[in-house]
Amino acid sequence: MIDWKRAYVKEGVSEAVHESFAKKLKRLRTAQKLSQQGLSEQLHVSRSTVASWETGLRLPSAVMILRIARCLSADPTALISAAEEPAEKPGVLLVDPDRISRSSSLFVLEEVLPNAAVTCFTDSSEALAFARSEQAALVFLETRIGADSGLTLCRELLKLDPRTNVIFLTDYPEDALEAWGTGACGFLLKPMTPDALGRQLAWLRHPVRGLTEAPLPAPDE
Repeated sequence: MIDWKRAYVKEGVSEAVHESFAKKLKRLRTAQKLSQQGLSEQLHVSRSTVASWETGLRLPSAVMILRIARCLSADPTALISAAEEPAEKPGVLLVDPDRISRSSSLFVLEEVLPNAAVTCFTDSSEALAFARSEQAALVFLETRIGADSGLTLCRELLKLDPRTNVIFLTDYPEDALEAWGTGACGFLLKPMTPDALGRQLAWLRHPVRGLTEAPLPAPDE
């Protein structure tokens, strides 16, 4: 198996590499006649995330670069070599089949967790495959993911890594009792709000260093 993290890190790469990756991404995207919004929808990230890649403010993870390469019919090696991995960022997954809900939650996550690398998925199989290759410190799951169960996915994720923090984010309050039996550490009803998210983060079973810039409130606040 290729160690993508190792392949992604290039020693001695200057700050100009950020610009090189940004320009390459924009050129490939425009060559495919895709808008930033169009690419973001294919990758299940926000348009602002794509914009931040193209301005050099942020870089995607190695796994995300592979997804970008598939979307743009590009050589993944060329994209990886054009990027320098920034300081390690906590991995956060958002699994929600509903596009509107997913976009709304992603906006809040990017506001409250600016230091996190947030990746979105619409189905459980893709999320599980991603988690097998990339560590996820925090996962937000809809309890009902199409024909699949987010409750089952939670159990599978915790089998992979028992230190993963799982918070259910759902439209179905009636799923709460069963959800608490999965090993999850939180349960939120949609829509996600910054205040509600902050309260849940204070109760993480396995605290994540560097997840937020501001101190989290005490659990009893």
